[in-house]
Amino acid sequence: MKGKMDKVEGRVYILGDDINTDDIVPSHVLTMRDPHEMVKYTLEFIDPTFVKNIDRGNIILAGENFGTGSSREEAVNVFKILGIKAIIAKSFARIYFRNLINLGIPGITLDWNSHQFSKEDILEISLQEGIILNKSKDITVKFEKLPKFLRNILEEGGILNQLKKKLAG
Repeated sequence: MKGKMDKVEGRVYILGDDINTDDIVPSHVLTMRDPHEMVKYTLEFIDPTFVKNIDRGNIILAGENFGTGSSREEAVNVFKILGIKAIIAKSFARIYFRNLINLGIPGITLDWNSHQFSKEDILEISLQEGIILNKSKDITVKFEKLPKFLRNILEEGGILNQLKKKLAG
């Protein structure tokens, strides 16, 4: 995901409120060494068909308190492996939000409603402008833009890539 990242486009996959890190990566798989094996269990207790139905490039739309629980990076990394382009939620757990940015996935806080978005809608997100265009419904929704320093981290594909570039340059 390194490089220009102003526009993010994908199809909506909707999740509910209070999705915690144990829901995202169940504790019984945390001992697995292979993250590609771990990914098969993503959200298995919330939506057993999630991994089968999610497409690379999807955008997750969630409710309140997304990512609450522990600070484990695996709960973000599984979405990165699955090719999730962005996560939009009504609110995020603070550490989870930072882990999203640090691993190169935009986290957007938006108090959305079901009239604005439906499952399978195609969205185009401009991180630079703070605008989500729902191409399926032909509506535009504004959100509070991420600060420039966070957009810079996303541009580099995550915090580690940004640090490597600074150390090399």
